[in-house]
Amino acid sequence: MVGGRRESLFGQLARRGFSAPAAAEEILHSGALGPGGPDNTLLDGLGATADPDLALHALVRVTENQPEPADRTLLLKTLTSSKPLRDRLLSVLGASEALGDHLAAHPDEWRVLVSFDTADLHPGLADFETALAGADDPDRLRLAYRRALLMIAARDLSGTSGFVETAAELADLATATLRAALRIAEAEAPEDAERCRLAVVAMGKCGGGELNYVSDVDVIFVGEAPEGADQEAEGPAMQAATRLAARLMRICSDTTAEGTIWPVDANLRPEGRNGPLVRSLASHVAYYHRWAKTWEFQALLKARPVAGDRALGEEYHAAVAPLVWEAAARENFVVDVQQMRRRVEESIPAAHAGRELKLGPGGLRDVEFAVQLLQLVHGRGDAELRSPTTLSALSALADRGYVGRVDAAQLDASYQFLRTVEHRIQLHRLRRTHLMPDTEDELRSIGRSLGFLKDPVAELNHAWRRHTAVVRRLHEKLFYRPLLESVAQLDAGEARLSLGAAEERLVALGYDDPTAALRHLKALASGVSRKASIQRTLLPVMLDRFADSADPDAGLLGFRKVSDALGNTPWYLRLLRDEGAAAENLARVVASGRFATDLLLRAPEAVSLLGGEEGLRPRGRQALEQEILAAVGRHPVAEEAVAAVRGVRRRELFRTAAADVIDAYAEPGLRPEAVDRVGEAVTDLNAAALAGALRTAARTHSGDELPTRFAIIGMGRFGGQELNYGSDADVMFVHEPREGVSDEEASRAAHAVANELRRLLQIPAPDPPLLIDADLRPEGKSGPLVRSLTGYEAYYRRWSRVWESQALLRAQPMAGDEGLGERFLALIDPVRYPEGGPGEDAEREIRRLKARMEAERLPRGADPTLHAKLGRGGLSDVEWTVQLLQLRHAHDRPELRTTRTRPALAAAQAAGLLDEDDAQTLDEAWLLASRVRNAVLLVRGRPGDTFPNATRELSGVARYLGYDPGHAGEMLEDYRRTTRRARAVVDRIFYES
Repeated sequence: MVGGRRESLFGQLARRGFSAPAAAEEILHSGALGPGGPDNTLLDGLGATADPDLALHALVRVTENQPEPADRTLLLKTLTSSKPLRDRLLSVLGASEALGDHLAAHPDEWRVLVSFDTADLHPGLADFETALAGADDPDRLRLAYRRALLMIAARDLSGTSGFVETAAELADLATATLRAALRIAEAEAPEDAERCRLAVVAMGKCGGGELNYVSDVDVIFVGEAPEGADQEAEGPAMQAATRLAARLMRICSDTTAEGTIWPVDANLRPEGRNGPLVRSLASHVAYYHRWAKTWEFQALLKARPVAGDRALGEEYHAAVAPLVWEAAARENFVVDVQQMRRRVEESIPAAHAGRELKLGPGGLRDVEFAVQLLQLVHGRGDAELRSPTTLSALSALADRGYVGRVDAAQLDASYQFLRTVEHRIQLHRLRRTHLMPDTEDELRSIGRSLGFLKDPVAELNHAWRRHTAVVRRLHEKLFYRPLLESVAQLDAGEARLSLGAAEERLVALGYDDPTAALRHLKALASGVSRKASIQRTLLPVMLDRFADSADPDAGLLGFRKVSDALGNTPWYLRLLRDEGAAAENLARVVASGRFATDLLLRAPEAVSLLGGEEGLRPRGRQALEQEILAAVGRHPVAEEAVAAVRGVRRRELFRTAAADVIDAYAEPGLRPEAVDRVGEAVTDLNAAALAGALRTAARTHSGDELPTRFAIIGMGRFGGQELNYGSDADVMFVHEPREGVSDEEASRAAHAVANELRRLLQIPAPDPPLLIDADLRPEGKSGPLVRSLTGYEAYYRRWSRVWESQALLRAQPMAGDEGLGERFLALIDPVRYPEGGPGEDAEREIRRLKARMEAERLPRGADPTLHAKLGRGGLSDVEWTVQLLQLRHAHDRPELRTTRTRPALAAAQAAGLLDEDDAQTLDEAWLLASRVRNAVLLVRGRPGDTFPNATRELSGVARYLGYDPGHAGEMLEDYRRTTRRARAVVDRIFYES
């Protein structure tokens, strides 16, 4: 029967949730909890805890550490007979290893849990002050604090208190602790206490009355001389106040045998760690008026005087509170808010991204940030919204119609769940953390503490994912759903934002013209149609992305235009609704600037490219040329054929620009691969378009076959595969008579085709033009438009000048007869890669030409430090330096024989012609200048070589280049610094100075 009894107890323990029932059985039979072993009442109590094994081990330690046998007997007897004690003590022991250690070290502390008076069920600040009143030294304060914390945890874990009450009690306990710590500091230095008035202002969750179990307590210290003191007393008063404040912080944060309380963090003070620990009231006010940033006013929303000189604390609060509610009217409010949000998102270590309760997507910070932003936007005119407590503020926002009631209720529930999980995690070892555990045992304990008993880990994870999904969804809806309801003309059953409140919110989110924005929203979302319903689902995501751009108004307008053009097309809204990437990508594109948006508005069906990575991947030249030549073949009329070529080019330019914009948001920075990808894609596209235009021109002149072979040679950035969106295509035309055709006939045909090609490309059209420039041909504009291969050979043999050798470094066949193109390259190789280099006279001529070009072509009034093409350290500086090295050494070093700048730079470095630092400096400057030119065209819709003057456009360029909102000035300084370093290399190598 003994074996049967042991087996029966083992089974009971397993059914009650013990993870190690055999070990627990051995402990229980050892007599550690009395000679007769525990009864079912105690077993049930242990089984109801978060971790029955932990609770049992802790209970044994507490029992064994009782000072007298009678105390041990009393504990076990009371535990069996008193359900309140059993619930409180065992729930604490099963959830908190740290509090179990505390009870084992102070074995008589269990007595405080025996009974709670009615008044003790929800104690307030006065109760905690009474509990800490006798703590007249730091260790006694730590012990009294831990005793009060034990009682809060017992109420929380046993279900007597909910999250709201627990968080408020923790904040009240922190307030009482700060007062006690200041009292001790003043008792230790009474002379300092007499010399100053010191007020302690709580910030953060303590100020908001919603503190965690383990958290830094954020404070600000305000000091003044005693009332009636003369001006000379101010200095000594601030010194005394600083000593008291520093001592208060040490009392709370020092660790002794009695443990620690929590760190006091004063870094929210003006100037943070760099500012004085204590400031006078006048100094605080002056700082907030002149220097404070938006985040500091957001922090002040929770400021609450809690300790020290009450009158001084109230004066401080009265002085700064009005400034909080003026924050939304600040010039850079939106920029600052966007930057704060982005900084939070980027601060999460990659290894923690999936475990963050606080900072992760759908985490606690999303709720707090959203509520605070809405408070700042609308609290200026509505004092009912000014609660420092997150859930109270959320309730007020719902009551006043700024947030939907259903949304607010869901957000409230999710926030309470996430904060409760955070509390359970922190309670385990009383450590400050916001990470979900990654071990099965810890997850199981947390799940059980929340009442998930069937499958605690799975149920906990499911609930966690569900609540973070709710927060992620509502974080966007919270701002935008009331806006949509205010214009949708639907009876939502809830209060709607007034017109003024709606415009106020749009202005705060970055819209310059809120009236127009509301008009667009009304056109998109009004009514009961399926189209309007889907738009109301999509718009929160779209509007959030527009607000994150440099020009939200342009983004919303572009989206409306695209939707007007495609709104009745069945696949359009389905694509945006069902393909998550499509809606976000479209928002990024239409808010990025004019170029991509204008392309899309001319061919709205190109939205289909935004559904995934495949649609954004550039197509190769071969595939493009095949499509274009097939399109030309279907259109016998030359003008129609070229229109078809333009249609393909328009779509592919949009594909390239859209991918570029989307990648720029996803991976900000210099991104060399992005510059190369754009250059190659635009070059391939223009080469394929020229092939189609050439086929059309040749067919117009001669039908199926010309009497002469014809090739188009790319020059400049076209030949270097480094075009930007708005670059002209520098070309030369070469022909070679077919057998039996006279030179005169071949020349007439070649000129006719070249002129027809140029005519077709110059036909006015709304699409971005493909302009060809043939001025790099021999003799420039004065020379014939087309030469035969033998004509080129004769010219280069007799008349070639050094600038032509330099220009030929980038010559590459782009369209037409491939064999002729290769023969042209063979002809020019000795010219562009001269044996022995160009010679001293030729190099002097190159330098003279460059100086003349900069003097004549740099626009009057242009800042040479910011001109991407001709300015200091810009494209011209880098390219001419690289090309001089090629002219000098490419004859002997074939690896330098490339038409592309960056590969030539790398080859020069590998050959020892440039050291690594110089090569990297030139490469960075070239990449940056190239990106600037691309950015300017994407934002403005037209080419430009310098930064725009308009604030919105400059901000758009900065966003494309990876700068946070409000940092356009930093972008300009970075550009100047990068190009200045490049110019120093150019001066040494190109100018040899």
